[in-house]
Amino acid sequence: MTQADDAKPEYALVIHGGAGTITRDKLTPELESEIRGTLGEALATGKAILADGGSALDAITATIQVLENSPHFNAGKGAVFTAEGKNEMDSSIMNGSDLNAGAVSGVSNVKNPITLARAVMEKSVHVMLQGSGAEQFADEQGIERADDAYFFTDYRWGQLQDAKVKQKGPLLDHDGKTHSSVEDITNGDYKFGTVGAVARDKNGNLAAGTSTGGMTNKSHGRVGDAPIIGAGTYANNASCAVSATGHGEYFIRATVARNICALMEYAGLSLEEASYRIVKNELVKMGGDGGIIAVDKDGNTVMPFNTPGMFRGRVTSELKAEVAIYED
Repeated sequence: MTQADDAKPEYALVIHGGAGTITRDKLTPELESEIRGTLGEALATGKAILADGGSALDAITATIQVLENSPHFNAGKGAVFTAEGKNEMDSSIMNGSDLNAGAVSGVSNVKNPITLARAVMEKSVHVMLQGSGAEQFADEQGIERADDAYFFTDYRWGQLQDAKVKQKGPLLDHDGKTHSSVEDITNGDYKFGTVGAVARDKNGNLAAGTSTGGMTNKSHGRVGDAPIIGAGTYANNASCAVSATGHGEYFIRATVARNICALMEYAGLSLEEASYRIVKNELVKMGGDGGIIAVDKDGNTVMPFNTPGMFRGRVTSELKAEVAIYED
């Protein structure tokens, strides 16, 4: 699904809720309906802000909070469990008008990590804080916390137990190959579910944000692409705003978000050309699974992915809100 109109929309908003082996046989009609409903709620939340002349930063912050508050996505309330049975979340946000950015990694008991990432951007001299330092900063800034029970879901806990069982011995993967290492296990769909949003407001400013619980059964201290500016998140008014989801190690190595914008700035590629080159070509060559959402300075939007599905949606001043899950 792409969008490129001659007339620039006044505003645009694009969201994702994770990419992976998302096929119709894996979602019950009831679950699919709930997920589509939450995606629609997130779009409506951000659209209301943008339509009223609000900033892209405010729109993506509020939009991502809706997704973080849902148990259906691997962020906030629905965050996956680490190998130690904990929730360790990452998030980042970037403002395209001045390239200011904020990020947090490995934080626990923060209800909405995107609000903490924004606080780091706006109220500290740093770009990234991690672990206990980020949590201390959250308390200093009055960021809402939540206890362990808030983040617990049977589904995510079951994923951890499943991963641990498979870790003990060889298993037959969907590709027919036998695997046995922890790394092989974490390369499965346990890593998907990251949420994100990108927006262009009426003033032409761009912003991007991403939030995730990381990988199920991930090692202590593991950090993916979501909190890394240039890998999982990037925004520059000169080109585009990008939020990514997928196997973070590959997105870090390919500096996916920044590369898409750089191809527009330095090679003169369109948003569609740049994003598809990275997601459908460069990442595939490396073996990286996932997708991105992006909006450019003219309000054009794209949502490419190289997996069977990606929870996604978009709305502009010219286009009604639409959500999608599968490739078709």
